[in-house]
Amino acid sequence: MSDQLIFAMEVFLNGLMAGVLYALVALGFVLIYKASGIFNYAQGVMALFSAMTLVGIMEGQVPFSHLINAVFGTDVHHFGWHLPAFVGILLAMGVMVALAWIVQKVIFRHLVGQEPIILFMATIGLAYFMEGLGDLMWGADIKKLDVGLPQGINLWIDELTYNMFNYGFFIDNLDIVATIIAAIMVAILVAFSQYTKQGRAMRAVADDHQAALSVGINLNFIWVMVWSVAGFVALVAGIMWGTKSGVQFSLSLIALKALPVLMLGGFTSIPGAIVGGLIIGVGEKLFEFLVGPMIGGATENWFAYVLALLFLVFRPQGLFGEKIIERV
Repeated sequence: MSDQLIFAMEVFLNGLMAGVLYALVALGFVLIYKASGIFNYAQGVMALFSAMTLVGIMEGQVPFSHLINAVFGTDVHHFGWHLPAFVGILLAMGVMVALAWIVQKVIFRHLVGQEPIILFMATIGLAYFMEGLGDLMWGADIKKLDVGLPQGINLWIDELTYNMFNYGFFIDNLDIVATIIAAIMVAILVAFSQYTKQGRAMRAVADDHQAALSVGINLNFIWVMVWSVAGFVALVAGIMWGTKSGVQFSLSLIALKALPVLMLGGFTSIPGAIVGGLIIGVGEKLFEFLVGPMIGGATENWFAYVLALLFLVFRPQGLFGEKIIERV
């Protein structure tokens, strides 16, 4: 087997792992869009905010310590405790549920029936507010996130591939864990939306708000539930990305990479988010490996958007999205 093919196989596997992380972010978009028709621009910032909150809780950091010290002249930064990762994740999830309730009560409850562009602009404002709130609460410095996930090269895969091809593949343990967690989450979300009363209510709300209200579905509860689940998805994505590259404000930009994923998979399909993420992850890695050297490299920055543009031209609903029918 040629060296080029072996290298391509390694790139393919790493692309699959990267695609899973893209899909995790896209899942949050799909959940909210399915239930409310809102394209949540703030999903990436939710991942950032949840990761910052998790680090702050685990390290016992005092929220708004910079503001408190500036106003009262104190020098308080930490409570003096360090919590286990499991407890920190539970408390961070509680914060995201509270945030979902506040977002619904303060913002979107008053925007029922408004044009989609107004709802979209509201999420843009929410994104900038949450980014500023995270900075004010926990500070703007880069934070290290360690919840005990394994990192570094997987020695078993390295040894196996070395024995097979005389070349060891570098596959990160964190990417493997992320793949397993994402697969479990997708299975749970699909089962939830298909087989539970709340899941069927969520789909009913997505089809027609007024019809759902007429049969007794509590619209406010459904939206709080959906934003809470999306917050949990953002927390998981934030943990994965934060563990990989540190918790920093560039983490909020992962939402931009989720846009091509949604355009490929469709805005209303949970399996589509996964398939779209895998296509983008594998596609950008292989394109960089095969074509990048011919055109100067750096193709990973734009490949996903060019591919999404082609889908918008020839199949705007995506691979799994509902066919767009215009009534005139």
